[in-house]
This record gives sequence, structure tokens and C-alpha cells, in this order.
Amino acid sequence: MTFLWSVFTKPWSALPGETLGPLISGLGFAGAEIPVRDTAYVTPAEAGRLLPEFTARLRAEGVEAISVAGDLGEPVFAACREAGVPMIRVMAELGPDGYAASVRRVRKRLEDAAPLAERYGVQVGVQPHHGRYVSSALGVMDLLDGLPAPHFRVIWDAAHDALAGDDPRVTLPLVAERLGIVNLKNVIHVRTEPAAGAVGGHWKPWFVPGPDGLADWSAALGHLAELGYTGPVCLSGQYSDSGVPVEERLVADLAAARDAAGAT
Repeated sequence: MTFLWSVFTKPWSALPGETLGPLISGLGFAGAEIPVRDTAYVTPAEAGRLLPEFTARLRAEGVEAISVAGDLGEPVFAACREAGVPMIRVMAELGPDGYAASVRRVRKRLEDAAPLAERYGVQVGVQPHHGRYVSSALGVMDLLDGLPAPHFRVIWDAAHDALAGDDPRVTLPLVAERLGIVNLKNVIHVRTEPAAGAVGGHWKPWFVPGPDGLADWSAALGHLAELGYTGPVCLSGQYSDSGVPVEERLVADLAAARDAAGAT
């Protein structure tokens, strides 16, 4: 099965396109998700000016921009259209007012973005995330229910699927009609040291190389093949242990993912 092997460029978010393009193509990737954030080279305020040139620099190195990680403001939609970027990735954050109220608020934000998605021809991809977010792929599907599928997509994430206690052989078929991007990273739980005077500790997610975690990449990639999915598979480059360069880990994880997918 052939996928567009991609990488989230957050580890190098300050680099200009002419530097980033050779770096990620040299790691073996043909696609990239670009952060459009105040802390990145391309900021929301400068996206209209910078993003088209940035993506052109990537394409010159054989790297296609699959999405941006940004906000749903009209300037970002307009910049994506100008730059030929097909999707904006967001997450559904939960506030202190609780799950139900937060979901209503996020849903209203997505409904407000629907005319922009249609006008500019740029999709909105919603990713589940552990913690104070809608945390499961099925929760994201409920959030998107009734919104036009051509414009609103699910970003399925292997690590967050595992953290939610789900199985890719269940969740992937259920999100298949809206599947926009598949994120690959992996995770385990580690126990933290208790605070002074406290009893025990608590468990927290710890992001690890692909072969070492709770998520079964082989099951996920094999099921994608059964579903006929040929879109982007994006390695997130998220590792809790910073003792090994992220580039080295990504090269190994890309090889592991290609092997799990039966790719050459």
C-alpha cells in the first residue's frame, strides 16, 4: 500500500522553507504538516505573506504540504488556498465549564468555519487528544455529525487512540468516511514520583518510538490497506525522551512504519 509519508515539522518550527525542505526530504519524507503559530516561522498574522513562499520552497525539494496546524481564522484559510494547502488541523479543547458546554462551544466554532471552508476550498481536520480535549476518534465523529464531510475531516492518531483505550480495527472503519490524515506516534504510561509527604504517585503518558508503545502500528496500517486509504500518514515526531536527536528517531520510525505497512 502506498501512502504519502509525512512529518509534523514542529521540531524545526523556526526554520525557513529553504532550510526545512532539504532537511525533511533528506529524512525520507514527501509530505509535511506546517505549524502556523505565534512561536513558528509562519505565524497567523504573517501567513498570507509567508505561507505561499514557504510551501513553494518545500515543493522544490519534493515535499508537499498536507496541512497546517493553526487556527480557523479567515486569514489562515485564505493563506492555505493561496499556498495550495488542503487542510487546517485543530483539536477540540475542553474548558473549565465542563465537557458538554465545551463541545457546544467547539461545535459553534466549527459551524462558523463552515462557510470559510467552502469559500476557500480548505478542509478542517479535527484530531482527538488525551487530557482536556475531546479524546477519542468517536468523540470527534460525534462532534462533526451533520457537518459536510467534504469539508470536515477526522485526523486519526495512533497514540491518542491507544490512550483512549480504543482499537484501530474498530475506530478506523468508523471514521473512514471522514478520514483525512493518519497520525503515527506511540505512547506508554509511566509512574511519576510522589510529592513529598504524599502516598504513591500517578501515571502519565510518555511518548516513545513506534515499535515500543501501546499503539499497534501494524494493525492500524494493515487496516488502512483493507479500507483502501492512500492519503497522508504523518509521523508526529513527539518523543518524551530528548536524549536521542529527533531526526534519528524519525528515520527509525519511518523505516518501522514502512515495514509495518509492507511498503518499499
